[in-house]
Amino acid sequence: MNNLHSALIVAVVALVTIGLRFLPFAIFSGSKPVPPFVAYLGKVLPYAIMGMLVVYCLRNVSITAAPHGLPELISCALVTALHLWKRNTLISIVGGTACYMLLVQLAF
Repeated sequence: MNNLHSALIVAVVALVTIGLRFLPFAIFSGSKPVPPFVAYLGKVLPYAIMGMLVVYCLRNVSITAAPHGLPELISCALVTALHLWKRNTLISIVGGTACYMLLVQLAF
């Protein structure tokens, strides 16, 4: 694959991404109200996506083999505690990720 081919791939991906980002604004702009189903999806999908991410991240954790899922459990508990304390998603995610990395590298 040469440089021109790589540049074209990046350009196409960028254009499609930009198009997908601006498409909802083009469709739902102006005086037209947002359909109730789209508003409903906007309310429930963030929670569904977070639930799917938790399942995805914990799918291969083995509680029967050492370290028995302890780094994951400790990190999940920290994420929950940080979110209940600060109500800031970014702090929760960064804190949990840092905790997990430190536990895996230094403790387990």
